[in-house]
Formats: sequence, C-alpha cells, structure tokens
Amino acid sequence: MIDWLAFLLVFVAAFVSSAVVVSAYALGIRLLTISGRTPIVTPAEFTDAITIVTPAEARQAEKRAAKAARKSPLSDGQKRAALVCAWACFALSGFAVLFGIYLIVGEKVLGLLGA
Repeated sequence: MIDWLAFLLVFVAAFVSSAVVVSAYALGIRLLTISGRTPIVTPAEFTDAITIVTPAEARQAEKRAAKAARKSPLSDGQKRAALVCAWACFALSGFAVLFGIYLIVGEKVLGLLGA
C-alpha cells in the first residue's frame, strides 16, 4: 500500500528546497553582477564542442563587463553591501544542499559511526 500523504510531503519538500537553492543562487549571481564583479568564465575547449569562444571574443566580453562596472550608479558602500549579500546567498544555497544531503544520508552514517 502506498502512503500518499508521505509521498506528497516528500514532493512538497523537494519542490520547496529546489526553489530555495535555485532562487538563492540566482539572486547571488544578480547581486554579484550589481556589485561590479561580473562572473566571466572562459569555456573549456572540447574537440566536439558546438560553439567555441575565441580568445578575442573572451577579451571583448571582459571589456564589456568592465565598462558596465564603471557605469554603475551605485556607491562603493552599496557595491560592497551587494557583494556581501551575494556571498550570503551563495552560502544559503550551499547550506541548503548540505542540509538535504544530511537528511538523506546523515542519520544512517551517524548511526553506523555509533553517534
């Protein structure tokens, strides 16, 4: 027999926790960009890659990011606050993931260790 209430509880918990993780990470990226530290990740080159970014295109993207950071109407204090909040959002996202892993395997592992 299937316990539908338990199934619904797990579904809601998974949905809410995934929304928290994704929202916190997205807000962190947004705040990081507002603070003037646009994350630029140069793509790895794979032989079977569909799109390869040339070094010239990567330099051009870095110039655009630097120009956008210079145009920011925020004061240095506001940029610093946005950076701190961005890292807080990243920490929240990471802690939510670690807490989920603990809920899945933590009690079993602690039980095996005799704690």
